[in-house]
Amino acid sequence: MSWKETYQRRLKRKRLLIRAFRKRRELKVVANRAHMIKPGDILLFSTQRNEKIRLPYFLKYYRDLGVNHFLIVDNDSTDGSADYLADQHDVSVWRSKASYKRSRFGVDWLNWLQFKYANGHWTLVVDPDEFLVYPFCDTRPLRALTDWLDASSIKSFSAMLLDMYPKGRIDAQPYQEGQNPLDIAGWFDSGNYTFKKNPYFGNLWIQGGPRTRVFFPDTPEKAPALNKIPLVKWDRKFAYVSSTHMLLPRGLNQVYDEWGGEKASGVLLHTKFLDTFTVKAAEELSRKQHYSASVEYKAYAAQLQENPDLWCRWSEKYINWRQLEILGLMSKGNWA
Repeated sequence: MSWKETYQRRLKRKRLLIRAFRKRRELKVVANRAHMIKPGDILLFSTQRNEKIRLPYFLKYYRDLGVNHFLIVDNDSTDGSADYLADQHDVSVWRSKASYKRSRFGVDWLNWLQFKYANGHWTLVVDPDEFLVYPFCDTRPLRALTDWLDASSIKSFSAMLLDMYPKGRIDAQPYQEGQNPLDIAGWFDSGNYTFKKNPYFGNLWIQGGPRTRVFFPDTPEKAPALNKIPLVKWDRKFAYVSSTHMLLPRGLNQVYDEWGGEKASGVLLHTKFLDTFTVKAAEELSRKQHYSASVEYKAYAAQLQENPDLWCRWSEKYINWRQLEILGLMSKGNWA
């Protein structure tokens, strides 16, 4: 790596932090309980819009894992989700009516909140339809993982995004508020993934699964990225570059290989494909606030007219994290 590339990345990181500082003016406080955050607390950051039906289970799931405080940006919801979040004792909420696209899809907003509140904390950045699974999560809380990462001098933890879906039409079974979405969307693709390394940022780029198979069969290179680094021991000098796909400094992206083996990693169970998805996809397509002229949502809209069944004969029913490790989708590394 040349000194020029090092300097360019350092300059880019500073520009991202300056951009986040400027974007702070787009955030209006709904309920700020950040004064309740204690040293060592595990924090969760998220952006959401009209996800009230998902929020009760989302909050319960991460509370049960051991998250101490939630810091959430509401992007001009109309379903009462901001008020619902404001009533929660462990949630701080900011609202923005500004463009999601011009905030780099919420990354600028969260970079700012993490800069201000997360220094020195383990932080988890996830969407309301993403559920972290990590080694031993059925018997060990999230703090056991972060304590081990601290002891191992590891500052970032990766989790591949695994698209979950029902067997049959995605609108066949209505999702109820507070329900575990995996009760409906309990299937996934156990293979069908491609991996390549980004030489500039040093992260792996993963694509595949049902979204490539069903929505982008002819243009797999346009399918959404599945690589994520959602758990980081935050420092004010850090910045997410593109969603949680990659960060700066560059070393935080080197989350898979290490001398003598592979690093521990997890999976984000992605429960986008419920009966609520059809309405959500139509709304997001009309808003045109997503990446690359909403090419992803254009593909969804085109296929949803035919009521796609994402299940196929190679689909596998989700059981637990050990199953995902056996399939090679995550690893416990040397955490015993």
